[in-house]
Amino acid sequence: MSSQLGEIKWSTDYETGVEEIDEQHHILVNTLNEANELLTKEYSLENLQNITKDLLSYALYHFETEEELMQEYNYEGEAPKDFENHMKQHRDFSAKVVEVRDSLKSGNLIGQDELISFLLNWLLNHIDKTDKKLGKFLSEKM
Repeated sequence: MSSQLGEIKWSTDYETGVEEIDEQHHILVNTLNEANELLTKEYSLENLQNITKDLLSYALYHFETEEELMQEYNYEGEAPKDFENHMKQHRDFSAKVVEVRDSLKSGNLIGQDELISFLLNWLLNHIDKTDKKLGKFLSEKM
């Protein structure tokens, strides 16, 4: 199965100004590119399961990093609406990936482009609309 999606190149446009967050975002973009390449070579239930498991695991680790920084610098107290929106996006993403994983366990395969485009669009939109706000906040506090 061939993907219609090309490789996403890391760009400074994706940077939040917080090195730890930016490094993790770079890893996520590379991981998604590798997942797309793997599925292009071998689209299989096993690969879909491994990719969604690994991505969910790393995403949760990344979300924990962001949430610890939010707590440490009182993002909730100083920017409650942005904090609430950020946390909701993390929960919604995790729930969607769990939903995909549950569907895979039932034998329902998700299309490669559907999966990769959802993950990439979510990540790039989240960075642009949500993480950059957090990055600006944190950069002023650090």
